[in-house]
Amino acid sequence: MRSVSIIGVGTTNFGILEGMSIKEMAALACNRAILDAGIDRKEIQALYLGNYIGGILVGQETLAPVIACELGLKKSVACTKVEGACCSAGIALRQGYMLIASGVYDFVLAGGVEKMSSASTEKNTEALAAGMDKDTEGYTGLTFPGFFALVANRHMYEYGTTIEQIAMVSVKNRKNALKNPRARFRKETSLEEVLNSRLITDPLKLFDCCPISDGAAAAVLCPTEIARNFTDKPIEIIGSGHGLGHSTSYSMEGPSCAATVFAAREAFDMAGVTPSDVDVAEIHDCFTIAEIVDSEDIGFFERGKGGRAVEEGLTQVDGKIPINTSGGLLSKGHPVGATGLGQVYEIVRQLRGEHENQVKDPEIGLAMNLGATGLVSTVTIMRRI
Repeated sequence: MRSVSIIGVGTTNFGILEGMSIKEMAALACNRAILDAGIDRKEIQALYLGNYIGGILVGQETLAPVIACELGLKKSVACTKVEGACCSAGIALRQGYMLIASGVYDFVLAGGVEKMSSASTEKNTEALAAGMDKDTEGYTGLTFPGFFALVANRHMYEYGTTIEQIAMVSVKNRKNALKNPRARFRKETSLEEVLNSRLITDPLKLFDCCPISDGAAAAVLCPTEIARNFTDKPIEIIGSGHGLGHSTSYSMEGPSCAATVFAAREAFDMAGVTPSDVDVAEIHDCFTIAEIVDSEDIGFFERGKGGRAVEEGLTQVDGKIPINTSGGLLSKGHPVGATGLGQVYEIVRQLRGEHENQVKDPEIGLAMNLGATGLVSTVTIMRRI
């Protein structure tokens, strides 16, 4: 297996991108990644594009070949759309990584995109729910806020996690977004505002939930041995994990997503490092409780102590393990097909020393992307070289 590095990244802002089609957003992010990599686009041999609900919301399928034509890639390029709910872009990155590591390709473009703002709230809710098992919970009317509310209640019941600790995730991430020009929400909030915001699904309030967004992100990958031919700041992928969870909430064993546990274990074993070696992380905070559970599933904190860690400031930019220095999904928004590579973009910026909320001298970063009701997860561990 060859070592693989990221030599270029690109993104759009996340938010309500009026006047931009799903094709235009994806092309913009991909072009920025290609320019950042300093590579001739004719060298790209494959495109993996994460997208979840483009066919439902904007009526566009066959997205990867459409984007490849828009980018002017050569006609021999292999184009594949990747779908794994909110984990789509994380899986796209992993596919590119594995094909370079195995020697099939030398240059792969991985991207992710979603256009959500042009559809109604009802249509978005229906489309997002397509990630659930329709034969079981899908037909009960369960929504993702409902699922994560169940997780929050169980976490509070089993471990004594408080609603204040959960709300503190939103306070932290909104504060982190103040400096991030890519974030949809760039306004600080208080604990009282989070707790008093409109109830969505008990105990989750409006400010506990991430907003929908439009957006796209991309990365260019190549073998590490030639990465410095293109950039003086290559970021090596040292661990990649992809896990399977449960398709129904009633089959889960407590407030934990097994997919993340397995994906993290695989990635850490491959990387030869431990959670304590990670200097900065972007993890899937689709809801405030999700960040707490993610932090435990990855192994940053013991089971049941994620809420206390937030309260004690351990996840702040200057804390023990800075989490979501970008503002996370709670602030950037969650264009589902793009989120995984949006997280990777932020970590690459951190490891290059170029981030707006720069962590002091980070060497190892982690991006963790979750899909559906914890059904699928990817974990990518990166290192500055």
